[in-house]
Amino acid sequence: MNTNALRSWAEIDRAALRHNASVVRERIGTNVQILAVVKANGYGHGMVGVAQALADDAQLFGVANLGEAMQLRAAVPHPIIVLGPALPQERVSLIQNKFIPSVSTLEEAEEFDRVAGSGPIQINFVIDTGMGRMGVPENDAVALFKKVSALPNTEIHSVSTHLPVSNEDADYTRAELARFAQLVRQLRAEVPGDYKVHVLPSAGVLAFADPPFDMERAGLILYGISPLPEFQKLLRPVMTLKTRISLVRDMPAGSSISYGRTFITPRKMRIATLSAGYADGYPRHLSNRDAAVLVRGQRCPLLGRVTMDLMMIDVSQIEGTDVGEEVVLMGQQGEEEISAEELAQRAETISWEIVTRIGSRVQRVYV
Repeated sequence: MNTNALRSWAEIDRAALRHNASVVRERIGTNVQILAVVKANGYGHGMVGVAQALADDAQLFGVANLGEAMQLRAAVPHPIIVLGPALPQERVSLIQNKFIPSVSTLEEAEEFDRVAGSGPIQINFVIDTGMGRMGVPENDAVALFKKVSALPNTEIHSVSTHLPVSNEDADYTRAELARFAQLVRQLRAEVPGDYKVHVLPSAGVLAFADPPFDMERAGLILYGISPLPEFQKLLRPVMTLKTRISLVRDMPAGSSISYGRTFITPRKMRIATLSAGYADGYPRHLSNRDAAVLVRGQRCPLLGRVTMDLMMIDVSQIEGTDVGEEVVLMGQQGEEEISAEELAQRAETISWEIVTRIGSRVQRVYV
């Protein structure tokens, strides 16, 4: 796609996606399935484009809800697990389209089984081992699993849990994994079957993939962002977020910049206005926090508050900067790079939010 007419866009590197998938494969071995998590519009990278790029690398895809599953089904033939709880009115569509819903209670399972009629419906049986978000309580898991697996129209596709602190607390995570592994052994002994087991998210794949179980949920790692900084060198960032200079002005000393007059020019400065703002997903929390963008491979400071559609930078040190020039908000340009992690630290948030918040008017361009 020709980007000359675009005001703001995100370039998505397909080769980097596939490289990161190969890193996952190297860490989990050849006998473990990759469940590529493409929810939240492919972590902001474009769900359909990401799935198509990973079609040969992933065996399954994971989404958050029915709407995402329907959109994805039109693009790829792979099994799709809906990782979030289903609303009652969504159950029929989940069954009709042969999606794999995630079930946390006996009542949910019974209702799916009833709606399925002659079935069978495949489900992902979720166990809560510490996340507290969804899933059967750990101590009740065996008894409830027996009841769910005995339902006439229900087939257990997989058993899963989630790790709440895999990127923060290694000791807790190892203990949680040991408890879950013991629970899985008990389930398999008391309810034999060919159901798969998955637990490890991206941090788990990087640091706790022994054993890897049967499937791995690769999310953030696929997009080239490591939840554990020590592994970042293995990955290639997939997204470069770009915009253009829409206006350049020479401002005298004492000029106020943006809402609230939080920045006053200390001297004559050359100020560029960029064609992006917080409506495009650039965090307003980066205002007045020493954030920078890249112009011609040089860091240019962000000035004042980020506004809805525009923001201002200092280009005084760059000779001849002009309207229409390309600016990198996140990514590499020349020898300089502004990573998602850098933006997250300055905005006091997490890398996941930085990429998933990028707005719909930012065109995704696959390269």
